[in-house]
Order: sequence, then C-alpha cells, then structure tokens
Amino acid sequence: MSGTLTVYRWELRKLLSQKRTYIGLLFATAIPAIFVSTVAARNHGPQDVPFGRYVLESGLAVPLVLLTFGAYWLFPLITALVAGDIVASEDHNGTLKTILTRSLDRAPIFAGKALAACTYAFVALVAMAVVSLAGGAIISGFHPLVSLSGTTVSTGHGLVLIGASFLVYFVPILGIAAIGLVFSTIARNSAGAVVATLMLSFVLQLVAILPGLGGIKPYLLTNQFFAWHGFLRTPTDWAPITHALWVCAIWIAASLAAGVVVFVRRDVAGG
Repeated sequence: MSGTLTVYRWELRKLLSQKRTYIGLLFATAIPAIFVSTVAARNHGPQDVPFGRYVLESGLAVPLVLLTFGAYWLFPLITALVAGDIVASEDHNGTLKTILTRSLDRAPIFAGKALAACTYAFVALVAMAVVSLAGGAIISGFHPLVSLSGTTVSTGHGLVLIGASFLVYFVPILGIAAIGLVFSTIARNSAGAVVATLMLSFVLQLVAILPGLGGIKPYLLTNQFFAWHGFLRTPTDWAPITHALWVCAIWIAASLAAGVVVFVRRDVAGG
C-alpha cells in the first residue's frame, strides 16, 4: 500500500508539470463557459436534450445539460489524454526501463498510475460542475428545477441530486480511464493509446445506435453515462443506476486486470 501511495504522489507531481494536464482542464472549464455564453447571447436553450428547455428558468439545469454533451466526446477525450499517456509516455521518454527496475513491485506502480489517472478525471469533472453551476447561477439563478417526471424540485434538493448525478456519471469515466490504461500499457507511444481509447468510445456509441443490436446496448460502457437520469425522476428510479454500477464494475475490473497482466509481464530489456 505504501508503495502504491508513493507512486501515486509521484504521478500527481508529474501531471502538474505536463501541458496535457492543463489542456484537459481547459476543455472541462471552457466548454461550460462557452455553452453558458451562447445560451445567454441567443436567449434560447437546446430543446432536444434533457433539461435543455429549462436552462433559462433555472441555473441548476445547466450542469445536467452538459452531462449529456460531455458523454459523447468531452470526457472520453479528457480522460484519454492522461490515462492513455500515463504508461506509454514512459516508453516515449525512455524512462520505463528505469521505473520497472526500481525496488517497487510492478503491481503497486500500475496501481499508483491508475489512481493518478482517475484522480485527474475526477478533478476535471468537478471543474466542469463548478463552472457550469456558476454560469447557470449567472444567467438564470438557482431556482427550483423541473424533474424528468414533471415534478418541481427545490433548489437545495436539486443541488443534492446534481451531486449524486455527477458521482454516478463518474463511474463510466472510470471505465474509460481503465481502458485508456490498457492501451497505454500495450502501446509504445501515447498518441496511439489516446486515439485508441477515443476510437473505442466512439465505436461503442456507434454500436448503440445501429439497428438490430439493441440487445447489447444496455451492457455498453458508454450507455451508462445516462444512468444519472434515474436521480431526476420522482420517485428515484434506481434501476438504471444499479445497472450502470455493476456493468461499469465489469468493464473496469476486466480492463484493469488486462492492464496489470501486460504491465507485470512487460519486457524491461525491450523498454
């Protein structure tokens, strides 16, 4: 455990010194700022996404709209930027051999890197939540919110539901991070690992809309990004939430297991 924490702290310091770290955080904060500015300028919200019609009535709707937009490319990209790079960059820089020949076992090294990638994704998600809530407060104020069931939710309760929604939304992000780690461990360059992670995310989204494949849609990782809708129904619909938790758990466990196996067996002499 101490070895994992040592690597974790070391990886966090590395992330703070890398440009791609701030590129991802820039996306996480700029997109909600651009969205809020556009809504304010047009005085019109998106009508074809959940809560889009309410963004000018309650600022609480803004982060919920952005959860939908973020599922398609924003958070897969932000997560892949670090998860797909965190091992592969060691190959590019020629430092992987040095790391793997240190006194620490390989499993704690992999665990520390995984924790750092997940921490980064969580910070990016929190940054988006803060900026979107602040923007929503500016253009609309924190007024009661109309739920997906048509009932009115008080401001305080709405904030609690938004927090719960973001936490559930983070679970499939962990799945994307785990997949990124697998590609990062297999690949010899970070660009390939990042692109592969993004492409798999897009392929899963494409499969979800193809005719004749509806039977597998509930088990696709990207489909779990919308489980938070259950919190915004009255009463709370726990079915999609619990379903997302165990589906994501399978994706995460399988991906991390594959990543650990590859990393532990990595040929040090070959990089």
